[in-house]
Amino acid sequence: MTNHLRPDASGQVGVTPESAGWEYLSFGVVRLTPGQTHQANTGGNEVALVPQEGRLRVEAGGQTFDLTRRDVFSELPHVLYLPPGVAYRVSGEGVFAWGGAPASGALPLRLFRPEEMRVELRGGANATRQVSHILGPDLPAERLLLYEVYTPSGNWSGWPPHRHDGRLGSLYIEETYHYRVSPPQGWAVHRNYSPEDGEDELLLARDGDLILSRRGYHPVAAAPGSNVYYLNFMAGEAQGEQRRLPPVDEAQWAWMRQDWAGRAMPLPFPPPGLEG
Repeated sequence: MTNHLRPDASGQVGVTPESAGWEYLSFGVVRLTPGQTHQANTGGNEVALVPQEGRLRVEAGGQTFDLTRRDVFSELPHVLYLPPGVAYRVSGEGVFAWGGAPASGALPLRLFRPEEMRVELRGGANATRQVSHILGPDLPAERLLLYEVYTPSGNWSGWPPHRHDGRLGSLYIEETYHYRVSPPQGWAVHRNYSPEDGEDELLLARDGDLILSRRGYHPVAAAPGSNVYYLNFMAGEAQGEQRRLPPVDEAQWAWMRQDWAGRAMPLPFPPPGLEG
């Protein structure tokens, strides 16, 4: 199974635990044109719906919810949480992402509003990025975690490189990256690497791409001129309050949390007056 999936002609892409070869996380992106609907049942999963653009209406549990968003670069979303065993129907025009993970049904159907979502700036220097906790550990879910990350032109995110694959004391958590890029012809570089397994892949992420993080470390760099968004759905062995536990940094880069400038060499080089 590849870790890099391109959307189809309609902009849709997705994985299941079976197709991804992992245990917990399902994910998909759906694009609706006028007159189309998407109908599904959450089955044994808790499911979260995240609008990316357009005007959508969701009917679920005897209630109706309007999910409207100009686009991912303009405003935070409303996120609809659905417990297991709920049939739902989405209509309207636009794009939404959904993700699910096995759950017991301990939590009710709920709409999370932008004002409930914690937004933070992480890093510094050219590793500055914004992380929006659209269903972070401060909000209730059984296994799911959702973040929207904004990496400005020329910056890095996921830095220092970190892992949550059950190794080096980390919890095992599966993760998807769904990329949107402004302008749409822009791109990012996504690296997946696991030294213990001899795995190292460098992936070119374009607008609409889906990349899976199965194991190891997974930093991202936005090309100059490309403003990069990615939606992270995460699920694994962490449940409830365990979802607060942080990942584990790669030891050789952990020092950068105290020096985000990264000991950058001064330019010009050599300094004026020291030319040979």
